[in-house]
Amino acid sequence: MTTGPREDWPQRVFRERLVQPDRVSCGATCLVVARMIEDHAYGERIGAAASIPDEFRAEVLAMHRRVTGFVDHGRLQLPWPRALGTPPWAVARELGEWEPDGRRVRWIRIAPAAGYDAVVAATRARRPVPVYVGNAWMPRHVVLALGEERGRLRCYEPARGRLVDLGREDFRRSRLGVAGWDHAWSAVLPR
Repeated sequence: MTTGPREDWPQRVFRERLVQPDRVSCGATCLVVARMIEDHAYGERIGAAASIPDEFRAEVLAMHRRVTGFVDHGRLQLPWPRALGTPPWAVARELGEWEPDGRRVRWIRIAPAAGYDAVVAATRARRPVPVYVGNAWMPRHVVLALGEERGRLRCYEPARGRLVDLGREDFRRSRLGVAGWDHAWSAVLPR
């Protein structure tokens, strides 16, 4: 068995504490992590950096500027104030650039248990799913669902740069406890 950058970049990269660089880039942070998972060359490039946290930070800030700016992937778009984070439709558009079928935003606030089931189903196909969470009144944060582990949904939580496990009951009862937010609002699912 040969070893080298291709085999061990995920371990090297995810050993670092990959934290969102500011209070409003959780969505962009989840996009960078999703791309690292889906595009191994991109992940390898970040993993080969002299300072993985610095390279990651630069990628996240560039991603946030791009997905909320006037132009994304060479196309005009309605800009979004970066101070408000990353809107779900921008996340869907960005993920759709890497995937043949694209993404759609599913609002899960009124049926969070069914939303949990839809997210788990999407992650079974090894497709990371951004999930917007918040308080009872509005979404405020984004986590990246990676897959089900022992009956719980494993998510990358960018505010802490760690993995958290959430159960279906946590979704159903709106008791997520992720970065201080309890309610699931929407998921950016494959079409």
